[in-house]
Amino acid sequence: MNQRSDEPPAVSEPSPDQGVPRVALAVVNALLVLEAIAVAGVLVWLVVDLLTLTPSSYATAVALIVLVAIGAVFTAAVAVASIRRAGWSRAAAIVWQVLQVSVAAGAFQGLFARPDIGWALLIPAIVVVVLMLAPSVRRVYGNAGAAPEH
Repeated sequence: MNQRSDEPPAVSEPSPDQGVPRVALAVVNALLVLEAIAVAGVLVWLVVDLLTLTPSSYATAVALIVLVAIGAVFTAAVAVASIRRAGWSRAAAIVWQVLQVSVAAGAFQGLFARPDIGWALLIPAIVVVVLMLAPSVRRVYGNAGAAPEH
């Protein structure tokens, strides 16, 4: 009864992530961070190998280090952006997972096959892709950069 007529009634706005399983977002972000740490670890390992061992080709070793460094920066950027729920991070994360599945497929076959590494790459990649394609998670990343409606 004491409410002023020129003020609109207080209406609680639903948060953009209302109804989204927080566990799914936590799992996606945790896996992306772990993948970024793993790629950075591979980078450190390759640099140490280059400094302590004699490669058959220095040019190839340096090129591989540069490519892995680019991958480390990319995965770290995707992980940070995903934590911040940047819209572009969802597509970038899915692209990284597709690349990871390709490497996993290679780890399962050939003369130097390493199924343990293949599974370690394949399982997180599938989990991230499935969770990123879930409608509730997709909505969170879709709303992150949306312009306000007028």
